[in-house]
Amino acid sequence: MKYHHSFRVRAPLAAVADFHAQSNSMGAITPPPIITQIHQAPARLQEGDEMNFTLWLGPLPIRWLARIENVGHNGFVDRQLRGPFGSWSHHHSFRLVNETTTEVIDEVEAELKKHPWWSLVGLGMWLTLPILFAYRGWKTKGLLEKRHELPPASPQVRQ
Repeated sequence: MKYHHSFRVRAPLAAVADFHAQSNSMGAITPPPIITQIHQAPARLQEGDEMNFTLWLGPLPIRWLARIENVGHNGFVDRQLRGPFGSWSHHHSFRLVNETTTEVIDEVEAELKKHPWWSLVGLGMWLTLPILFAYRGWKTKGLLEKRHELPPASPQVRQ
């Protein structure tokens, strides 16, 4: 299964990459009613780091262990080592549009577990990805665009 989502944010590429490299940004852009509980992760994610967390879908805890791979200025991959899917690879890419705008591209490849309960949970999660990523885009824009507001254009004086 493959999923693709992209959006533009009025913030420099370096600021977008820095925001996504912070492990606490995941909780900041996760939509309610999902609660993100990070058990173990460095504050700033780098190549080879692991994030151990639980996504609470109401009373249902979804434990997840992900490794951060292929880290660069233009993105990274988080790969599920243990979790609700048979496999999960999420490519976060950042593309410079201009000095003040960055395109954020999310590409997910996943397979359901071959287990009756977890395949159902994974399918439910997969089907809600459009809502999840729409919220993440909206929230990311709100958080980053406030930090990187451009000064108002100066009035042009005619002579």
